Amino acid sequence: MDLSYSPEEEEFRARLREWLAKALPALPAKPPPDDWPARRAYDLGWQRTLYDAGYADVHWDASPTLRLIFLEETEKAGAPYVGANFVGLLHAGPTIAAEGSPAQRARWLPPILRGDEVWCQGFSEPDAGSDLASLRTRARRDGDAYVVSGSKIWTSHAEVADWCELLVRTDPAAPRHRGITWLALPMDAEGVTVRPLRTLAGSAEFAEVFLDEVRVPVANRVGEENDGWRVTLVTLSFERGTAFVGEVVACRRVLGLLAGTARENGRWDDPALRRRLGRLDAEFRALWRLTQWNVSEAEAGGGVPGAGGSVFKLRYSHARQELYDAAAEVLGPDGLDLGRPWVLDRLSSLSYTIAAGTSQIQRSIVAERILGLPRGR
Repeated sequence: MDLSYSPEEEEFRARLREWLAKALPALPAKPPPDDWPARRAYDLGWQRTLYDAGYADVHWDASPTLRLIFLEETEKAGAPYVGANFVGLLHAGPTIAAEGSPAQRARWLPPILRGDEVWCQGFSEPDAGSDLASLRTRARRDGDAYVVSGSKIWTSHAEVADWCELLVRTDPAAPRHRGITWLALPMDAEGVTVRPLRTLAGSAEFAEVFLDEVRVPVANRVGEENDGWRVTLVTLSFERGTAFVGEVVACRRVLGLLAGTARENGRWDDPALRRRLGRLDAEFRALWRLTQWNVSEAEAGGGVPGAGGSVFKLRYSHARQELYDAAAEVLGPDGLDLGRPWVLDRLSSLSYTIAAGTSQIQRSIVAERILGLPRGR
């Protein structure tokens, strides 16, 4: 498979680099990390800047390869992360672009691209995390609306979101994968309660969401009733296939900085540490090539990432944890200082083998969908 870039793609890269060099110095200062209303405004402002420059639709209307180049170059340049736009740009938006009706695409995609609206993800529940298909939030049909009751947890950016990509059970009698529906929930609807959750790292980008007889228009259903699991697999393929691309670039940059710090503080003299950093360098180089391969596969398959995204997610989650464990070794006693670089990153890295599908779930997907092994009982 050809993993090289065409002249047109390299031209896009050069044009993007030139624009970033001009745009980034004009940005305002970043708000405090846990001031989510301010961060929402900052993130939406950056998205509007991308929109005005013609780069906002790269996640949907551009080819997977151009999307990869965009994520690589913006991370290398130190551009703002998608932040509060994460779910809209990388999960809900691509899903609606792939599965939504023309009216739904016209309603929801332009506000995401312009930086007008924020989405959150309402998938996991207190008793349905790794086993997502066991979700129990109910939705019964009442005329032209669904009436939804239940709760969600680990709902990303719920406290500042306008919309939620919501999974509900519409047929309790059906086999559990066949009775699920994908809805777009307006977060200002009557009966929606949001309670932020504070993480180990001290941030509160997640929340519990409680739904008490919330009416959601049938027109907000993406896909057919009870076909939500298939639509969800599209969402998850984007979440695991391309959503972490920029983070691979960031990890490679951190690895270089770690090596520099080790040389400065004398820890570079430890041959075991040098071997560890060298192995991580090879690991992230391989992950980048795997990313390119997955993007090439998506390009050939109509733009939706395949099961190969689970291979990437599985290995990347562990590699990221190993990277920040190495950072703690380089920092020594300073690795306990929350004000030092990489310490909070180490805490947040602990979630990566759980978020976006646990490593156990990814192994099952690889075993069944790639290796063709029989399903476990």
